[in-house]
Formats: sequence, structure tokens, C-alpha cells
Amino acid sequence: MAQPSAISVKICGLRTQADVAAAAEAGASYVGFVFFEKSPRSVTVEQARALAIDVPLGVAKVALVVNASDAELDAITDAVPLDMLQLHGRETPERVAEIKARYGLPVMKALGVADADDLPAIEAYSAVADQLLIDAKAPKGAVLPGGNGLAFDWRLIAGKNWGVPWMLAGGLTPANAAEAARMTGARQLDVSSGVESAPGVKDATLMRAFIEAAKA
Repeated sequence: MAQPSAISVKICGLRTQADVAAAAEAGASYVGFVFFEKSPRSVTVEQARALAIDVPLGVAKVALVVNASDAELDAITDAVPLDMLQLHGRETPERVAEIKARYGLPVMKALGVADADDLPAIEAYSAVADQLLIDAKAPKGAVLPGGNGLAFDWRLIAGKNWGVPWMLAGGLTPANAAEAARMTGARQLDVSSGVESAPGVKDATLMRAFIEAAKA
């Protein structure tokens, strides 16, 4: 019987060269750089460029943006060698398609889930995005659209297939990574706060433990 393909892990919100090196060494398939000033994981374009240049071949470099303008995206994509854009705001399907066409990069659209009413919107984005990020919906009044350390009821998306690759995010930790993948059928997991010792401070031991748990 064919073995299931290994779980891929994205570690988001990296801010130092040591973080990038530790994530790559641990076996991350993607590393994410956050361009959202309100986040404790935010980096400048200059910082992200320096970090991205150090990312080993074979590890995808992802820029996370929130309702970014063309001018902001121009600045990021002109300076930082990227493999993907992650849209984590209120971008419409039309805006997703527009960004894909303008920048020629694969686009991942993040979508928040709190209950079954949030699922139909995912279909509309699966028609235009290259990948989907299924995250816990931020609570009302939250400053951050993601990275809040919250999970949602994974049974809502168990066995779902949207026709494009998708990632599970929200409240994932080394302790629940394997269970999250098992319950949902996700082949890709995204983690940020779950591998930190403090907001915005990545922990190499936790990153390694997360990836080991996910791939076990």
C-alpha cells in the first residue's frame, strides 16, 4: 500500500538569521516573513531581504501581507526574493486574481474559520488562489488577523478537499500537530506562536519538536 506523503510545515514570523537557519535545519518546507507593523513578528523590507537571501534552496520564502496596496507589494517584491505571497487580510477573490497577475508569484489566501457558516467562502477563493490557509478566525477586536494562538473545531473541515493545496493554521503546537493533521487530513501545517518562547521570539527546540511531531 502506498505510504501517505509527508506533512509539510511552514514556520511563519521569522525575524532573525538564527531563526531561519533553525527552521531550515529542523525541516521546514516554507518560511514566512510578516509585513504587518502591528505584529510582534513584523519585519521591514530590508530585514526580510537579508533573511530571504540566507534561506537554503528548496525552502519556499513566503511574504505575509494584510490588505497591502500595490505600492507596498511593489516595494516588497522588488527587494525580497520570494516564492509566494500570503494574503491575510480582507482581500476579495478579484483582488487575489489581480495580485497573481501583477506579480507572477503563487498566491496563498488565508481564510478564518469559526463555524460552518465560514466554509462556503473558501470555495470562491479556491478558484483563484494557488493555495489556501485555513486559520482560526480572529476574535472580534483582535489586532492581529492571525498568530493569535487560537484553534477552531477541526471537525468542521475534516476530509475537505478544495481542489488546491491547503494548509492548516491556528493554535498549533508540538503537542497537537499530529492530532490536527490526523483529524483534518491536512498535509500542510502552519505554525507561528506555537513555536515561540515569547511573542515574536522563536524557539529552535520548539520548532524542531513541532516538525518532528508533524512528520511522525
